[in-house]
Amino acid sequence: MTTKIVLTGGPCAGKTTALSRIIEKFSDKGYLVLTVPEAATLFNQAGVNFLTDDKRLFHAAEKSLLEFQMAMEDYFLQIAEAAERPALIICDRGVMDVAAYLSAEAWQALLDELGMSAVQARDKRYDAVLHLTTAAKGAEQFYTTANNSSRTENIELARTLDDKLIAAWTGHPHLRIVDNSVGFEGKLNRVLAEISAVLGIPEPIETERKYVVELVGDLPDGSVETEIFQTYLQSDNGEELRLRKRGQNGHFIYFLTRKRTLHGNSRMECERQITPSEYVQHLAQADPNRTTIHKKRTCFVYENRYFELDTFVNPALPFSLLEIEDAERHEDIQFPPFIKIVEDVTDNKEFYNSNLANRKNNKS
Repeated sequence: MTTKIVLTGGPCAGKTTALSRIIEKFSDKGYLVLTVPEAATLFNQAGVNFLTDDKRLFHAAEKSLLEFQMAMEDYFLQIAEAAERPALIICDRGVMDVAAYLSAEAWQALLDELGMSAVQARDKRYDAVLHLTTAAKGAEQFYTTANNSSRTENIELARTLDDKLIAAWTGHPHLRIVDNSVGFEGKLNRVLAEISAVLGIPEPIETERKYVVELVGDLPDGSVETEIFQTYLQSDNGEELRLRKRGQNGHFIYFLTRKRTLHGNSRMECERQITPSEYVQHLAQADPNRTTIHKKRTCFVYENRYFELDTFVNPALPFSLLEIEDAERHEDIQFPPFIKIVEDVTDNKEFYNSNLANRKNNKS
C-alpha cells in the first residue's frame, strides 16, 4: 500500500529538515520512503526564469513544470507499488503549488488545457497535504535566505506567498497547517504525528474541536465549498466503517475509513482512497439503520488556522458544525468575527456524525 503526502509551505518553513526527520522515522518503522524533489528548484537550476516578462515563455514554463511534477510523481508511484513493503511518498511541493504563482484565470486555463478539474489536481492525487508556515509568520528572527540559493523573498513577500499557497490547497480533505506556535522542534513533531495519523499508526496527536455555530457575516474570499456524502457500513468486528464521496462541480473522489477503539479511550483511524466502482460495491453493505449524511463543507483559513464549516442537507439539521483540527484548548483558538459560537460540543457524542446519521434521531 502506498501513501502520498505533499509537504508544502512558504519560504524558510523548515521543509528540508522535516524531510530528513520523516525519512529517518518512517524508514525505521519499515516503510519504503521516497521523496519527490521540488520541481521548480530543478527548473531554476536548469536556467528557467519564472520571473520573465515574456508571457508566452512564462505560460510554457508553468505548463511544463506542472506536467513534469505529475510525471515525476507517477514514476515514483510505479516504483513504490513494486515494493514488497508499504511505501510512503513525500512530495516536496505538489501540483497546486503551481497555482499559487498564477492568476485564477490562468490556472483554470491551464487545467482546461490539460483536461483536469480542481478536484483531480488538488484532492485526488494526494492523501494529505502538510503546509509548514514560513518563519516570516511568528518566527521572524529565524527567517533567512542564506540557506537556499533559489530563495530571494523578503519577509513581506514570504508572508504573501505563504498565504497564496494555503489558498491554493484550501479544500483538500486532509490539509493541515503546521504553524510556528510551538517552536521548531514542536513543529517537526507535529509533522511526524500528522503523517502517523494518515498512515494509521497510533500516536498522540492534538485534539479536534467541534462547535455548534451560526454564520453572522460573510465568509472570507478564498473559501472553498465541497459536497460530502457519508455512508456508514455494517460491521461485525467492532470497527466503524464509513464511505465518503467528496467533491465539487460534479467531480468526486471516494474514501473508505476504518475506525477502532484502542486501549482506554484512544481511537485509531485509517482512511484510504478507493475507486468509484469500489465505492458502489461497498454501498451494498450500507447500514439500514443509518441515513447517508449529505452535507456541504466550507473550508477557509483565518489567522493561519484551518476551519471546516458543515451545513447539513440530509438530515436537514437546524444548525451548522465548525470543526478545528490541532487545537487542544478552546482558549487557544481565535475565532473569526463572522462566526458565532453557540455551544462547544467537542466531547458530546450526540454530535458525532455516526450518531447524527441514526434514523431514529432524525426525521429523514
